[in-house]
Amino acid sequence: MSARPVRTFAVALLAALLGALLPATAAQAGTVQGGRLDWGIKSSFQSYVTGPVAKGGFKLKSGAATVGGSLFRFHSATGSYDPASGAFEASYSGGVTFQGHQKPDGVYELDMTVSRPTVRISGGKGTLYVDVSSKAKDTGAVSSLSQVPFATLGLGGVDMKGGASPLTLTNVPATLTEQGAQAFAGYYAAGAQLDPVSLSADVRTAPAAESSQPPAAQPGTTPAESPRAPGAFAEAAVDWGVRRTFREYVTGSVGQGGWTLAEGAQDGGALFRFPQGKGTYDGAKGTLDAAFAGTVHFTGAHLDLRLGKVGVKVENGKGVLSADVTTGGQTKSAVALVEFDAASLKTEGGLATLAEAPATLTEGGSQAFNSMYKPGTEMDPVSLAIALDSTAKLPALPDLGSTAAPSPSSSSSPAPPLAQEVAPESSHTGLYVSLAVAVLVLAGGAAFLVVRKRRTAAAGGAPADAPQ
Repeated sequence: MSARPVRTFAVALLAALLGALLPATAAQAGTVQGGRLDWGIKSSFQSYVTGPVAKGGFKLKSGAATVGGSLFRFHSATGSYDPASGAFEASYSGGVTFQGHQKPDGVYELDMTVSRPTVRISGGKGTLYVDVSSKAKDTGAVSSLSQVPFATLGLGGVDMKGGASPLTLTNVPATLTEQGAQAFAGYYAAGAQLDPVSLSADVRTAPAAESSQPPAAQPGTTPAESPRAPGAFAEAAVDWGVRRTFREYVTGSVGQGGWTLAEGAQDGGALFRFPQGKGTYDGAKGTLDAAFAGTVHFTGAHLDLRLGKVGVKVENGKGVLSADVTTGGQTKSAVALVEFDAASLKTEGGLATLAEAPATLTEGGSQAFNSMYKPGTEMDPVSLAIALDSTAKLPALPDLGSTAAPSPSSSSSPAPPLAQEVAPESSHTGLYVSLAVAVLVLAGGAAFLVVRKRRTAAAGGAPADAPQ
């Protein structure tokens, strides 16, 4: 058999295979909706803020959470991705405020908020943008900047083309830019190494189908009855994370435990949502009396605490969150756990909301936590949402995406080698390459056999073709 027919056959086979596959599975540009970004900003800065010099700390905002030893988790990615060019853009929600060097009047000399990180990648280059509000280190001048190009991302060796959902990048090196150094209140110079960035993003190639069905009516009512009942409402939820450091204690090396949710409670990453609120609300007077579904059960070493039947009462700009508390097999009903500032409770259209109201522990709350915290201790803020009619929608929980979290590194040492999963199993790019290689190898191999046969006949013996 000659080499030419073999090559002709192989090329024809390759064209037929790719012709059958490519039109049906061609990558499509899509929207990013859902995902997370894990970033410690700069671990040494965290240590400085919380250390003996600055004597400060940090607060999470807008659903941001902590993960690992020193990472902050931002959520609910939105943006776009084009697998043909590899262009990627995703903006994440959430923020963190650092405060330190408190003066006698209570004002912090160090006061900086970093929020809404956005990653843009194009042409093999990547940049991390953030909103930054800060006080200059030397002058104390306050600045608020939107989407500052804060850091360049080291993407050497990463090919963003041909990816499929979900996209994942892990431990991407980040270097402070000139504009980032200015926004960082002068604490670090341009070129400083920041903590590496890990992210995931869900990509949708077609918009999700919108349901044309009206919202389900509350039990025992019709959609028209619920909003018209005096003082009643259609739906409500309260979001509360208990206390960040308590959650970290439970899951840490001391607590060695975790929590389970039941009866409708939901986990939003940095908070728990207690839904299905029922009760009465008077917008004119700013009063609320509501009971919510859901339980959260904390367990661990020497720890067994269950909170359920959460209730909220608001009056005269003050709020109280209560719950049934079960410890050691004993239950105390309607224990007032925290008090919070409800002066910002407002009604817009068919929705009444209160966002991240500061909350402090009560005497009863202190006892519920076995005096782990003193009365007056700052706890996680309380958020409320009340749908006053059946058409109003409650705010969505943080969307962390469909993929497991990238493995974080809490070390402040140089980032480990960059790992990326831009083209996971659901992408057919690797299949096309494999088919092409296989068929070309087949063609080349067949041709080689023909040539070898001719050379052997001419030389009268086998060639030395052992691998070198």
